[in-house]
Amino acid sequence: MTQFNERAQERYFVQDYTAKRRIEGVELVELKRFNDDGGSMTELGRLEGGLHRDLPGFTVRQVNFSTLDPLAIKAFHLHKRQTDVWYVPPSDKLLLVLADLRKGSPTEGTLMRMILGDGNSRLVRIPPGVAHGCRNLRPATPCQILYFVDVQFSTAADCDEGRIPWDFFGADLWDVARE
Repeated sequence: MTQFNERAQERYFVQDYTAKRRIEGVELVELKRFNDDGGSMTELGRLEGGLHRDLPGFTVRQVNFSTLDPLAIKAFHLHKRQTDVWYVPPSDKLLLVLADLRKGSPTEGTLMRMILGDGNSRLVRIPPGVAHGCRNLRPATPCQILYFVDVQFSTAADCDEGRIPWDFFGADLWDVARE
């Protein structure tokens, strides 16, 4: 067995490959991406009466498109009533950070970090009470997000677009992991 020098041995560790704790109610739906000579197509979902087939109980009330400038951070959004379902095209690369702030939830206080896009096609369901924010990891190109919500946006007194500071969980949360 190979031995390491003393300095390397002191700093040596084995990366943790165990599954990370998931936030209750956060769902990932892997999508099929169809490719041919001329490009690709991804089906984001089949709707029947506003209900998404792969996300039971989720009624689409509004569809939104957003862009993030290179390396921009948009955080944190928090809703009392609204569920979000996010999609990032495979050509983009976005760090999504989720935090369960629901009082009494079995996963209260749990943080999740995941990459959306980066060659993958999937949806992420974000329930009310789960704070969410994102960072475009591309240094030179904007990142696109297409998202569905079950509460229509309003600037009136019933507005459900709450915020907490971007560094609420520490500014280093947005750093690229260096392992």
